Amino acid sequence: MALSQVVGRLLGVRPYQVQPGGGGASRVPQPVTALVVGGGIAGVSAAVVLAERGVEVTVLEAAPTLGGRLGAWPQTLADGTRQVNEHGFHAFFRQYYNWRNILRRIDPKLRFLRPVPSYPVLSAQWPTEEFGRLPPAPPANLLTLLVRSPSLRLRDLRGMDRDAALPLLTYDPVRTYAEFDERTADDLLTSLRLPDRARAMLFEVFSHSFFNHEAQMSAAEMIAQFHFYLLGNPEGLAFDCPEDDYATTIWGPLTRHVERHGGQVMAGVAATGLHRTDTGWQVTTTEGAYQAGHVVLAVDPAALAALVAASPGLADTAPQLVAAMPGYGQPGPPYAVARYWCQGEVAAERAIFSGVTRQSTLDSVTLYHRLEQGSRRWAEETDGSVLELHAYACEPDVPATELAGRMWAELTTLWPEVGRLRVRELHARVEAKAPAFAPGSHARRPGVRTDAPGLYLAGDGIHTDFPSALMERAAATGILAANHILRAAGAATEPLRSVRPRGLLARR
Repeated sequence: MALSQVVGRLLGVRPYQVQPGGGGASRVPQPVTALVVGGGIAGVSAAVVLAERGVEVTVLEAAPTLGGRLGAWPQTLADGTRQVNEHGFHAFFRQYYNWRNILRRIDPKLRFLRPVPSYPVLSAQWPTEEFGRLPPAPPANLLTLLVRSPSLRLRDLRGMDRDAALPLLTYDPVRTYAEFDERTADDLLTSLRLPDRARAMLFEVFSHSFFNHEAQMSAAEMIAQFHFYLLGNPEGLAFDCPEDDYATTIWGPLTRHVERHGGQVMAGVAATGLHRTDTGWQVTTTEGAYQAGHVVLAVDPAALAALVAASPGLADTAPQLVAAMPGYGQPGPPYAVARYWCQGEVAAERAIFSGVTRQSTLDSVTLYHRLEQGSRRWAEETDGSVLELHAYACEPDVPATELAGRMWAELTTLWPEVGRLRVRELHARVEAKAPAFAPGSHARRPGVRTDAPGLYLAGDGIHTDFPSALMERAAATGILAANHILRAAGAATEPLRSVRPRGLLARR
């Protein structure tokens, strides 16, 4: 264990138990049925836990493949070779305790994950900064960042508004939202009086990672995520990634795991409505109707709002859920993903993953031929490379190919050798499926349990009482939904953990 982790644990920076699990039979003592609408991280996490406890669970996924924003699907390139394309790069941070717990079902030692120790941030204006090699635990990581970062010198600290910066160290799940949810992240960053370089390199690149513009994102949400990833996290900013595509390493094995425990996973089946019955719930789909005692809706915000709108009976059975949809159902800004198969290679010193700041479109670049086996084989056979460019929050109504072209041009200013690559194939798309964290939205954000008996929500936009984000919030809410069902049936629940619940300087 690193010295910073020892010191951090003395200060209470360690994993915390949110729910202990146990408290019932190892399997449901009587027949229980559940439908999970949505086959992404949230839905499959719920299904894994339910199936293991003996619940008769069926997953209904509208897309032809599982995964949601972690999705992957086969792609035949123009040269006839088969590749697997993906929805976009994701970092598997080490404080994703609940998501990793689900993944241990298919690989107890997580050997399919490989460390990606380097986490550089690129800028056309300033030298690259490295965030992947900080000490793992606070406060050592913060102090090292302040000492090491050329973006923030001692004289800059003297000029900062220390009172404005204090909320970053005093995160509290109630007070922080009460005091800062109506403000924007942009307003909070401005109040710190940081040098422009420090703001861009240390904060803006971070806030964009949540698929929201800082001018349209709650300051409280940014404080919460700063706590989850840096100031309350004992594991550090280093992360891991699968050594092959998500379909091969995650969705295929998890599907087989659910099926081995008696569950069903059905892709290409879109839910079109739901209503309460005398014995539970009925979900209508493009392939017919399904009935169960419990339903978990684990879909993106817009899809959830559309499903609720298509279910008029919910106005009587779940009026609070219906009332929450006009705000929650509006997703965050569009994001763009462009994967390039190229002739030629980038410089050897380029990192597998790099964040990007202050470009108008480009937010990150990933070298898949140095990360995943399938892309690596294609690159070796063709003397090529596979690059993915990502814009986390881009302008609306711009075609995917135009956004891809902009990102490519911006990357060329950062890595000049990219201009010498010959693009053999490009697949680009724009989606708007990430949740918005708009100022003032926290109080109206729905939680896992709805006001209708037997109806639950899960996903990375759903409220939790403990720190979480992105893939980890999706997995945690899926497990929480499963736990509600299991507890009602008298069965043992799944343990849940998270990082330190409050900031280092937060009052009790």
